[in-house]
Order: sequence, then C-alpha cells, then structure tokens
Amino acid sequence: MQILENFSKLNVLVIGDVILDRYWWGDVSRISPEAPVPVVRLKNTSLAAGGAANVAANVAGLGATPILVGIVGDDDGAKQFPDVLKSANVSSDHLVRDRHRPTTVKTRIVAHSQHVVRVDQEHADRISSETESAIIDKLRLEIGRVDAIAVSDYAKGMLTDKVLKDLFAIAAEHGKPVLVDPKGKDYAKYKGAALLTPNRREAAEACNFEDTGDVVNRAGTKLMDDLNLDALLVTEGEEGMTLFRRSQSSIKMGAEARQVYDVTGAGDTVIATFAVAIGAGADVETAARLANAAAGLVVEQVGTTAVTVSALEAALRKE
Repeated sequence: MQILENFSKLNVLVIGDVILDRYWWGDVSRISPEAPVPVVRLKNTSLAAGGAANVAANVAGLGATPILVGIVGDDDGAKQFPDVLKSANVSSDHLVRDRHRPTTVKTRIVAHSQHVVRVDQEHADRISSETESAIIDKLRLEIGRVDAIAVSDYAKGMLTDKVLKDLFAIAAEHGKPVLVDPKGKDYAKYKGAALLTPNRREAAEACNFEDTGDVVNRAGTKLMDDLNLDALLVTEGEEGMTLFRRSQSSIKMGAEARQVYDVTGAGDTVIATFAVAIGAGADVETAARLANAAAGLVVEQVGTTAVTVSALEAALRKE
C-alpha cells in the first residue's frame, strides 16, 4: 500500500501514562499445599514497554519516529525504562521524572502461555502542578515538528484536565490532529480531539448505557455529537471494529486475527497505527482498516508486542 511508504518520514508525539511491563515466564505442574493456587516454576523474565510507551513502540515499529512524553519515578523501574525503550527504538529523552511517584510497573506471571496473575505498582492520584508545567513545556517544545499526536490515557493521574486542555489548545494552534485512546466515564475532557478509540465497554460506560444490543451504534452516535468528533473507532474484540464518521454512515470491520492468544496492548496498537496513518495523509477509513489489520497481528502473540511495518505489509498482501 502506497501510504505505508510515507510512514518513515513522520514524527508522532505520544503522550500519556507510560508503563513498564514485566513478565515472569514459567510452567505449572502442581497446586500449592499452602493454598489452592498454582505453583509457577519461574524459567525466565522479560521487560517490555507498556501503556503510552507501547504506543510509542508501535509507532517506531511502523517506521515512524515517536516522541514520547510521560512520567517515571526515581526508582528501579525508571532506571530500567531507558534500555527497554531503546530496544524498541524509542527515545527516553522526553520523559519527566517525578520523585514523589513510583514508576508504573505491571508484573504478569505467565505459565504455559496462560496469564496466571498480575501485580501492579502504581500511583494514580493526579500529578502536581509542577509536573503539569514540565509536561506542558515539553509539548510546546516538540509540537512544531510532529505530524500527529496520540494520547494514551491509562488513568494513572498524568492526563489532568489542565494537561489535556493545554494540549488541545497547543495542537489547534499548530493544526495538528489529536487522537485519543480514552479511559474513564468523563469524555468531556477530550473535547478538542479529532478522534477517539474506545472499546465497546468504555463507549457504553461513557454514555451511561447498558452494554447490550446495539449499544455500539447508540454510543457511537452520541459521542460523535457530544464531542464534535471527526471520527470515532469503537473496538469490539472478536467482533472487529466500527468506524463512525461525521456526516457519513458507519463502517463495520470484521476482526482480522486468525487466533487470539493475548489482547494485552491491542488498544495501543490501534491508536498508534491510526495516528501514523493519519499523519501520513490517509483518510479515516483507510487508517481504521490499517489499525484493524495491525490489531489482528498483535493479538496473535503472547505478551506486549509491537506491530512492524513489514508484518503489516505482509498481512495486507494476504488480504
């Protein structure tokens, strides 16, 4: 596809909650005599970029240059992050260090390719005004050289109302599209975004709808009107995705995955692919179809993985 050739020319600003994904890999052969839980024999460990950092890793995998703005603490997780990002071709130069908060770390124990348990280390209270100012300064400094902006909200306290308000204002001043992977029930804070990528449950909750029947169409229509969006992409797991566009009919896209092993990070891949495609000049339908194909690739892998432009090209050729 011609649009893929433009990816390597792009800079994409990724802002949001960065997460260090830690994996403990092992196997299970017995149940603990101390409690009715499996005993996992640890074989090896690995680290991966999660949250907004995984969005940036996907942007890099697609050949574009990510500019990652996020928060880390002053701890072991923060010390490990630069090497993890470097291995994904993402710079850690734009991370803001906040010594009053821990680096967000999610530790997953996986046995026989099955997710057994997850342990989270995090601080989800809103960031200080000092940290807000540091983030906004980063945005002002980098905005002029980016082609698109991807916001990855994991509700860890970084994306405050002030940070989002200033982000949308700065982006509007420079004519840069902002795409948001949202979190929570209050989507009013995202007014100013060009596009949102909630999943079905998140879209329903944002509208106070029950997740039944044709909730995707009802929630999609309401969110488009309430937030004055250019487009809205609702992901629906094994049922694919639905794209809503202003003044046009919605488009239903079937799931691309042949076999789903792990949905971890699939939303990160969707927002990253959509942002890169829009930055490259794709229309929203083309961008959504690329995002759908990319998501189909990553859910076929276990653990947090980033899509690559070569894998995406191969998948598109098969279609």
